Amino acid sequence: MGLPVTHIDHCSVIITDVAAARRFYGEQLGLREIPAPKEFDFIAVWYDLGGTYLHLLLKPERDTISPRHFCLHVSDIRLAREHVRKQGLAMDETVKIAAADRFFVRDPDGNRVEILQWERKYDPQTDGKYQV
Repeated sequence: MGLPVTHIDHCSVIITDVAAARRFYGEQLGLREIPAPKEFDFIAVWYDLGGTYLHLLLKPERDTISPRHFCLHVSDIRLAREHVRKQGLAMDETVKIAAADRFFVRDPDGNRVEILQWERKYDPQTDGKYQV
């Protein structure tokens, strides 16, 4: 028997500038910041994503730029694109997968964020294939 996993609880990303990260995640994307645990003796900025969380961890060096990312699900991808354009953020369009429309943005430290809307539930039997 495997782990009794119910969902992903949180994702953590490295930031080097708290003010710039708060502008991006809080003001430009409009995420809701919540207090990090009082037991922490280091700087962390937390956002509530509606039951899962995003943790921003302050470090002296940014993480390596890569295709690694986390994904924010939205209820209306058209409105999400419009919002991102109005914020003046660069968008990286990408291929539609199965029944999901999506694009990417990067935060001030280069962390990649996918924005996605499923048009229907993903069906691994018809939408997927194993790769070697």
